[in-house]
Amino acid sequence: MKSTLLSEANNGKLSEKKETSQVQVIAEAIPNGLFTVDQQWTVKTWNKAAGELLGIQAEHIVGKDLWETFAGLFPVDFYVAWQKAVPQDVPVYFEGYWPQMESSYQVITCYKDDTLFVSFKKEYLKVYAAYSAEQFRALHELYQFVTQVTNDCLWEWDLQNNTLFWIDGGHKRIFGHPVENALIPREFWEIRIHPDDRVRILTRLKNIVNEGMDDIWEDEYRFERANGSYAYVHDRGHILYESNKACRMIGATQDITAKKLAEKQLMDAETKLMFERLTRQKDITKAVLTAQEKERTDIGKSLHDNLSQVLGAAKLYIEMAKTGPDIIDFCLDRSSGYIAQVIGDIGRITKALVPELMIMGLKDSIKVLLNDFKLGHPIGISFKEEGMEEVTILENVQIALFRIIQEQLNNIIKHAKATQVNISLSRKGNGIVLIIVDNGVGCNLSELKEGLGIRNIISRAELYHGRIDIESRPGEGYKLQIMIPLHIDT
Repeated sequence: MKSTLLSEANNGKLSEKKETSQVQVIAEAIPNGLFTVDQQWTVKTWNKAAGELLGIQAEHIVGKDLWETFAGLFPVDFYVAWQKAVPQDVPVYFEGYWPQMESSYQVITCYKDDTLFVSFKKEYLKVYAAYSAEQFRALHELYQFVTQVTNDCLWEWDLQNNTLFWIDGGHKRIFGHPVENALIPREFWEIRIHPDDRVRILTRLKNIVNEGMDDIWEDEYRFERANGSYAYVHDRGHILYESNKACRMIGATQDITAKKLAEKQLMDAETKLMFERLTRQKDITKAVLTAQEKERTDIGKSLHDNLSQVLGAAKLYIEMAKTGPDIIDFCLDRSSGYIAQVIGDIGRITKALVPELMIMGLKDSIKVLLNDFKLGHPIGISFKEEGMEEVTILENVQIALFRIIQEQLNNIIKHAKATQVNISLSRKGNGIVLIIVDNGVGCNLSELKEGLGIRNIISRAELYHGRIDIESRPGEGYKLQIMIPLHIDT
């Protein structure tokens, strides 16, 4: 057991030495100054560039406390920034002037596996060498103001080293990521692209950069906020080339979540409206088909109950006429009368089924309908029309108006107990107005349940985008008003 523990301990030390050795190899390959410290600020690695920049070689500092070695030399700003980096799992960037070294440094820190990695270089002010201190300060303040008032998150991408520089806190302000003026690895950005968008975005970006044909990369995708939710963003970058090779890209990320959500709400509303229209259209179609089926049922009942019996009687008298010459005249007269009755009934059924609108016109067809109706029912019916030009009314609309009048008259006879019905048909503006009023028992509309008759009327009107208004009170009759536009899509 003891030997096993000793072996595991030795293996752990060997693994740690191997890992430290690998870090040291990588560190020496980096042109920036790089060192690592543990949680006690003991220096673990220190590359050659760090020795040249800070004036102390690795053999004189590795294994020692960083702050004791540089007691009073490191600026307080550096210490505060490094304390903030522990134990965050995101890179932290800052820059500052080191009086003892008479240089300005650009510093990136990252904490991982109980180790703080610190990379630095003193090249930040080279770009601005032509500016005086006052000019540089004014330029920096103006730049900060611009980044504060815009909703864009500005960035610069080093395509050769695959690092992104998130500028002046836009990503922190908009998306909540605790990164401000910091270099981050490309992977930090990639893993925050929504999984459903990632392959599309990265593949297209790779193709644009590798082909070297475009100066602009532009796309929309979902980007993860610090709280785990996703924002819709629009990214646009300008690609810079050196020797025909893409070297870096400068761009801006804009949060377009509000716009996308508004578009989605509008699309959802349109989809809902379309669904409601389709549902209503199905209801209308169903009601029209039901009305047609009712008409067929009524016709079938008339044929069976009336015409079949009358024709049967006519046939019987014809057969009886064959039995003897003394009754032949009587039997033929009776059978002829029955056949004439059948012919009349067929005419009435035909008129009800197929009104002669194309021959007689709408107004005359309504008058014939009302005359036939009065013959069978003891009720007063008046009809007046105003401004009607039938040539401007579609045939289907004329048939719908005729059927509505026919249906409402049947409703009145069945339910209203009315003695008088007044019907008017007129042209008003860009529509046709039909009004049917009776003096029957009326009803309470709040308690009214739509029967088949009124549903058929409503469906016929709505099929042609008509508007229906109903007025009624108990004991005060019933008023049905329908307006159908002249110019409709059928």
